[in-house]
Amino acid sequence: MLKMLTFFQGLPGQQPVSGAPDFPRSPQKLPSTSEAESEASMSEASSEDLVPPLEAEVAPDRDEEAGKKKKKSKGLATMFSVFTKGRKKKGQPSLAETEGESESILRPPAQLPTVEELKADLERGRLEAAGPLLALELELQEAAAAGRASQEELVRRQSKVEALYALLRDQVLGPLRRPLEAAPERLRQALAVLAEQERQDRAAAAAAAGPPGCPGLAATRPRSWLQLWRDGVAQAAAERLSRRPPADAEGRTEAERAFLHMGRAMKEDLEAVVERLKPLFPADFHVVAAYAQSYHEHFAAQLAALTQFELCPRDTYMLLFWVQNLYPNDILNSPRLAPELQGVRLGTLLPPTQIRLLEATFLSNEVASVRELTARALELELQHWAQDVAPQRLDSRGHSELAIDIIQIISQAQAKAESITLDLGTQIKPLLLVELATFLRSYQRAFDEFLERCRQLRNYRANVIANINNCLSFRTSVEQKWQAPPDLRSSLLSPLNELKSRGFDTLLQSLFGDLKPLFKKFTQTRWAAPQQTLEEIVSAVAERMPEFSELLDCFREELLEVVHLHLVKEYITRLCKRRLVLKTAEQQQQLAGHVQANAQLIQQFCTQNGSPATWLHHALPTLAEIIRLQDPSAIKIEVATYATLYPDFSKGHLSAILAIKGNLSSSDAKSIRSILDINTGAHEPSKALFSLIKVG
Repeated sequence: MLKMLTFFQGLPGQQPVSGAPDFPRSPQKLPSTSEAESEASMSEASSEDLVPPLEAEVAPDRDEEAGKKKKKSKGLATMFSVFTKGRKKKGQPSLAETEGESESILRPPAQLPTVEELKADLERGRLEAAGPLLALELELQEAAAAGRASQEELVRRQSKVEALYALLRDQVLGPLRRPLEAAPERLRQALAVLAEQERQDRAAAAAAAGPPGCPGLAATRPRSWLQLWRDGVAQAAAERLSRRPPADAEGRTEAERAFLHMGRAMKEDLEAVVERLKPLFPADFHVVAAYAQSYHEHFAAQLAALTQFELCPRDTYMLLFWVQNLYPNDILNSPRLAPELQGVRLGTLLPPTQIRLLEATFLSNEVASVRELTARALELELQHWAQDVAPQRLDSRGHSELAIDIIQIISQAQAKAESITLDLGTQIKPLLLVELATFLRSYQRAFDEFLERCRQLRNYRANVIANINNCLSFRTSVEQKWQAPPDLRSSLLSPLNELKSRGFDTLLQSLFGDLKPLFKKFTQTRWAAPQQTLEEIVSAVAERMPEFSELLDCFREELLEVVHLHLVKEYITRLCKRRLVLKTAEQQQQLAGHVQANAQLIQQFCTQNGSPATWLHHALPTLAEIIRLQDPSAIKIEVATYATLYPDFSKGHLSAILAIKGNLSSSDAKSIRSILDINTGAHEPSKALFSLIKVG
C-alpha cells in the first residue's frame, strides 16, 4: 500500500506541497523582435524583472512601505485551516454587480499614466492600474487601426503593454490562489478586474468573427484568465488532497488514512467555499462548481490509480464504501453541500464497470472470509468437546457460544455489504445462507462423531444439552431474521433437526433402556395388574426429569413429546403382541377399562411435565373403545374415525387388536379390516405412530 501511495504522489500535477503552490503562468507569445524591443524599452523604467514570482506579497496600498517584509507562504493547508471560522454570509454578486462595484478601479483617468508609472503601481499591488492599462491597450489598437504608428513602433508599444499585463495577471490571480488569506475588499478588486478581462476576451472573440482586426499587432486575446483561475483551483485541489495524512493510533491502513483525509478535506473545503467565497465571487464564475469539480476529479484519479494494484479485501471494501456510500451520501449530499451541488454533474468516482468488478471481488472475499471464520469457530468448539470442557450456563441452562459466533459472522458480513449499498446486501444474502447451510451440515456431522466417540467424558451429557440449545438461535435466525426462501430453508433446518433428534436419542437412551423391562411386565403378567405396572413406569420417568432441566423450555417440551410418544408407542406394542385372547365381553370391557385408565395417567403425567403432544390423546382411548365394543358395525365406525387421526394405522395393527377379541368371527374381523381400504380423507401430513410399531 505504501508503494501505491508513493505512486499517487507521482501523478502529474500532484506533487506534495513544500510551500505555497505556484499558480501556472501563461504569458502571451510575441515575436522575438518584439520581446527584444520590450526588454530594451522596459529597462529604461526599471532594471527589475517585469514578471515577479507568483508568491510575491500583494501590496494593498500605494502608501504601504515597499520594503515591507513578505509573508511566508503557508500553502493550501493554511488557507483551509480558517475554513471552520465563522463569517457572516453575504448575497452572491452577479457579474454586473461586480462591474458596478469596480467602476472606480477600471475607469481610466483623464490623462493616461506612463508605462513606467503603471509598472510602479502594479509592482506595488495597486489594482486601480487595471483601468489605465486597458485604456492603453485600446489606444494602441486605435493607433494600429488608424495607421498612426509604424510597425516597429507598434511592436515596441505592444510588448510594453503585454509586460504590464503579465504584472497585472499575477496581482489579480495571486489573491485568487489563496482567497481566504486575502482581505475581502482586495478579493473583490481582483474579481472585478478578472470579470472585466473576461468581458474583453468575449468582445475580442466577437470582433475576430468580423472584418480583419488591427494590422501590425499580434493577437493577444483571449487572455483566458478565468481559465487560469480554474486551473489554479485544480492545482490547489491536487496539492491539498495529495498530502500524506499523519499516522493515527486506530490501526487504519495507508489507503484508509489517505481516503479519510481526502474525504474530510473535500467536505470541509467545499463547505468553506460555500460559506466564505460564494458571497464574494460573481455568480457567473460558479465558484462552488469549480472547486467541487476539481476536488472530484483528483479524488477520482486517486481511486483509479489505486484500482490498478491488487487490493487486499480490507481496501476493496474501503474503496466500495467510499465510492458507493460515504462520498455520495456524507459529502455530496450533506446538508450544507447538497443544495449547492444540485446542478453540478460530478458523476461517480469510478466507472460503473469498475464498480461491478470491485463488487464481485468484494462478494468473493466476504464469502471466503465467512467460510474461514465459521470453520475456525467450529474447530474451537470441537476442541472444547475433546478436552471435556464443561459448557457455560446461562440462566441455569446449558449454553454454547458457537451459535452466537456463527450468527454474528453471518450478520456482520450482511451488514458490511449493506453498508455499501442495499442492493449489494441483497446480492450477498443467498451466498451467505449457502455458506451457513454448509457449515450446519459440518456441525451436524461433527456432533454425530462426538456422540459416538466421547460417551465416556464427564461433561458428555452437558455438552449434548448445550448443543441442542444452540439450535434455537440458528432456527430463529433462519426463520425470522434472514427469512430464507423455502428451498434453502429446508437445507438450513434439516441439519438442525437431525442434530436435535440425535441429541434427544442420546439423552433418552438410558431412560428408555430402563423402561423396557417394565413394559414387558404387561405381557408377562397377561395384563393382570396394568395399573400398577404403568405407575412404576411413570415413576421411573419422573425420577429422570431433572436430568433435562438445563434444556431450554422449548426443547424440554419437545423432549417430553418424545417421551410421551414412547410411552404410548410401547403400550400399544404390548397390546399388539397377540398373547392375550379374551373370549367374553366382560373380560374385554375390563381390559378396556384398564387401557382407558392407563391412557388418562399417561396423558396427565406428560401434559403436566410440558408435553405438547395433544395429537396422542386419542391413541389409547379409541383402542380401548374398539376392544370394548361388541357390535361389528360400531367397531367399523371407531376404526374409520381412528384411521383419520392416525393414517399409518394399518390392517396388521388392526388385526393384532382384533385378535384380543376372542369372540369375534373371522368374517366380522375381515369386514372390519376392509374399512381401511377406504380413503380415510386425511389431508394434512401426520406424525408417525403406528409406523414405529412392528407387528407380526
